[in-house]
Amino acid sequence: QVQLVESGGGLVQAGGSLRLSCAASGRTFDSYKVGWFRQAPGKEREFVATISWSVGTTYYGDSVKGRFTISRDNPKNTVYLQMNNLESEDTGVYYCAASRRTGWTGPTRYEYWGQGTQVTVSS
Repeated sequence: QVQLVESGGGLVQAGGSLRLSCAASGRTFDSYKVGWFRQAPGKEREFVATISWSVGTTYYGDSVKGRFTISRDNPKNTVYLQMNNLESEDTGVYYCAASRRTGWTGPTRYEYWGQGTQVTVSS
């Protein structure tokens, strides 16, 4: 059973930076995509970014392009989300997710999920 644990969330001022971490269980994730989603109160879960473990192909949601960077550290089984120039609209619960299924951005394609970490951006 794959387990994902997020960390690094907290309160940050607008314009600041934050780095989230997703620690994953398992010996290897070479066949997986690992991504980040977020959900604000009253809104649907939104795709943020994803990365293929093997070759490092990345995709980003339109609202975070140029500001967020996803990366992975294979020996540590960890995926990071570096968030820069944070705005109030970035506030929400951020979830790490993993998938072996076809597709990159749809939350229903990801079968393993962490518990989430709260990110609050104050203005």
